[in-house]
Amino acid sequence: QMPLKCAWLFTTVSKTATVKSELIERFSSEELVHHSKVTVIGTGSVGMACAISILLKGLSDELALVDLDEVDLQHGSPFMKMLNIVCSKDYLVTANSNLVIITAGACQEKGETRLNLVWQNVAIFKLMTSSIVQYSPLCKLIIVSNPVDILTYVAWKLSAFPRNRVIGSGCNLDTAHFRLLIGQKLGIHSESCRGWILGEHGDSCSSGVPLKDVNSDTGTDKDPEQWKSVHKEVTASAYEIIKMKGYTSWAIGLYVNIRRTHPVSTTIKGLCGIDEEVFLSIPCILGENGITNIIKIKLTPEEEAHLKKSAKTLWEI
Repeated sequence: QMPLKCAWLFTTVSKTATVKSELIERFSSEELVHHSKVTVIGTGSVGMACAISILLKGLSDELALVDLDEVDLQHGSPFMKMLNIVCSKDYLVTANSNLVIITAGACQEKGETRLNLVWQNVAIFKLMTSSIVQYSPLCKLIIVSNPVDILTYVAWKLSAFPRNRVIGSGCNLDTAHFRLLIGQKLGIHSESCRGWILGEHGDSCSSGVPLKDVNSDTGTDKDPEQWKSVHKEVTASAYEIIKMKGYTSWAIGLYVNIRRTHPVSTTIKGLCGIDEEVFLSIPCILGENGITNIIKIKLTPEEEAHLKKSAKTLWEI
């Protein structure tokens, strides 16, 4: 417990020394640590929700934001764990990104289906994807823009990336909403509920949980508890939110960062009897290189028929 009777030794500072050298003295060499960089393309309501979520969770060392309207979050960086935030119209700021999240595109209007957005957003994606590939050829892509399954397919084709590195947000949020509604109906926390929304992120998605083991009429018109209405509410929820506040953003922004098994959109040709080269949501394990594994799901004939219907709907588009 004796106090030290020595002082720190400092080197003599020359008149031309910088402020940094006067304040900080090198103590030892330091190895370069892994640097992670995330880019968000599009700073609309969804893009900003993603950006804020990444910032608050401290998920990356650097965040780049790209949009026609430059947004500056740097003034808030002292309150965040992240050191570097850059905003620009120029895709050069995205260089060497590990992950690029695309939220840009035409917005879904009240009463408009996601599929109506196809042609507008395909044109936008042609411009964006070439720049992303130019500056970050090894990145992973997460597509959030709608119609997400088709645009994930478009991004995959335009980027020529391997399929594990192009991921659509798909039915991930739908699944969270599905579990929430099941939990509310049963009076338990949604984390204790298991169930997947699979297929298209849209009106043709399908759902299935083993509640049929309890009541064989579950999910049919004969069911007195009308569990089928839960699925209908999931598929209609986005339209209701858009009708009330004009857009959906915060829930989608929160979930893009959680690393678990997710029902995300990926190419499923050859699975579940699907022959078309379409992207649909199935449970996938996500890792550092993108999709690392696909969960082998066992579907009933009815569920498989719904999935095939989703595939046919998207393939026609």
